[in-house]
Amino acid sequence: MPNYQVKFETIQVGNAIFEIRTLANQYQYPEADRAPEKDGISAALWPYFGVIWPSGRMLADTMSWFPIAGKKILEIGSGIALASMVVHQRGGDIIVSDYNPMVEVFLLENIALNHLPPLPFQLSDWAKANPLLGKFDLIIGSDILYERDHPQLLAAFIECHANAQMEVIIVDPGRKHHRKFSREMGDRGYLCAEETLQNTNPDGTTYRGRLLTYQRHDPITDFA
Repeated sequence: MPNYQVKFETIQVGNAIFEIRTLANQYQYPEADRAPEKDGISAALWPYFGVIWPSGRMLADTMSWFPIAGKKILEIGSGIALASMVVHQRGGDIIVSDYNPMVEVFLLENIALNHLPPLPFQLSDWAKANPLLGKFDLIIGSDILYERDHPQLLAAFIECHANAQMEVIIVDPGRKHHRKFSREMGDRGYLCAEETLQNTNPDGTTYRGRLLTYQRHDPITDFA
């Protein structure tokens, strides 16, 4: 039996309402017999997957209206994967990915809670090749640039899984590494557009962040 606590939230995204099971807070820890280090995850970072962060809500809101028809989509660093569930509920073709295996456990439960069909999940480490993951027309993520090495790792990972015509959407809460990521993407032939985001969080605080959109329309160049 897990020793972490959970809670249930009712969340409206666009015109859809979702029942979401999350960790009770970001201070929960895994079962005593399952050290997160076995999965390459520090104990301090382990609970972050199980909380709906403000940037994740903003990404979900964006995906409630963003055009998805005919696109193969990947969410990276998904955590609770609210944005993926929004795309899935709209009939989009999306795969959920994260490096924490607990994401799949919560994803299965949340899909069942909302009476949705199965949603594919792939365990994914940006530093390791994963040819089974395939290539995509749209890659999305939120609050995923919080470590110094993330910009280069993420840009290289995206390059491995990008179709020739490609879009990337990242919601960032203002972390300093987003500029380096934009440079990395520019070096790979992407044009970047940046939009300021502001919203009121459920606790009444103000969210300020950026919607970063990257597009590439030219044939893929070998950056090896």
